[in-house]
Amino acid sequence: MSLSFLFLLSVALPFTVAAPASSASCTGTISSLSDVSAAVKCSTVNINAFTVPAGQTFNLPLIDGATVNLLGTVTFGEKEWEGPLFQVSGNSITFNGNGNTFDGQGAFYWDGQGGNGGVTKPAPMMKIKISGTFDNVKVLNSPSRVFSVSNPAKLTISKVTVDNSAGDAPNSKSGGKAAGHNTDGFDVSTNNLIIQDSVVMNQDDCIAINKGSDIVFQRNTCSGGHGISIGSISTGATVSGVTISGNTIKNSDQALRIKTKADATSASVSDVTYSGNTATGIRRFGVIIDQSYPSTLGTPGTGVKISAVNFTGSKNTVAVNSSAKRVEVNCGKGACTGTWDWSALSVTGGSAGEIVNFNGIQNFSQ
Repeated sequence: MSLSFLFLLSVALPFTVAAPASSASCTGTISSLSDVSAAVKCSTVNINAFTVPAGQTFNLPLIDGATVNLLGTVTFGEKEWEGPLFQVSGNSITFNGNGNTFDGQGAFYWDGQGGNGGVTKPAPMMKIKISGTFDNVKVLNSPSRVFSVSNPAKLTISKVTVDNSAGDAPNSKSGGKAAGHNTDGFDVSTNNLIIQDSVVMNQDDCIAINKGSDIVFQRNTCSGGHGISIGSISTGATVSGVTISGNTIKNSDQALRIKTKADATSASVSDVTYSGNTATGIRRFGVIIDQSYPSTLGTPGTGVKISAVNFTGSKNTVAVNSSAKRVEVNCGKGACTGTWDWSALSVTGGSAGEIVNFNGIQNFSQ
């Protein structure tokens, strides 16, 4: 066979074949749980208003780089079970809530006990396991804890509203107490996270940072709950590189709190910076650092080392109620270390608390 013939054959019969279009280029639409398995194969996922059947998780295992658009209210059916109600996972995700709502129908569950007994409540309501962005979402009436965040890489959560304010009132099951309980806004055990420009109205911690590093909580509003918390810190947990700045805390038990378990060991909290936070209507403690959890100002443990807790930059202004303590620091012997700069902290109202087993706080008096 001549070379010229082979050349002509190769021109006439090319061996390159165009690849079929990837399914990732499609748009998936979810109007019921039966739509999920097909929709999550697409690069764009649109969620219409629908009701998730009671006792089932709305689970979105997304492809990398996917965009999600919430286009209506997602309501969760009522059932006593452990949950979660919603879970999303994936890398480099763009989640656009467009101001729409996940409704947990918390009134069905609320009994004033939260996770301490009574009705079994789905907790958390929202499990977030994505990197990327999660924006402009409203969560209404969670049964118990709201967000659990465990992002695989950098995640920014912005313009989220948690509205559990209806749980402030007692109901027929709560014995005169607020019906909502243990309604933590954000439970965080992760690294490389920003939560910003959000509102939490609840009956527990606005945020509870339980472990992790490189965490920023900024320009948020916390109302009605237990304020901004680091902890409770358990055995082996490390928290470092936390910035809490420009937040507003209103009508809460505490403004700013670090709590470590009395029996915890091999754990640490370090490099925490508070800047430009404002608190009013604080019922119990303006600032409290307590190593005796679950007791409050009990016998402190020594197994969690706390260092470099600073109030610097813009002034932190805290106003407490007349029956509250301004600042309480309850360290185990030798457990709080180094020099802490509190020059940008002003606490007014109430009465002075105690600083126990630590003399490293500088540029502050109460």
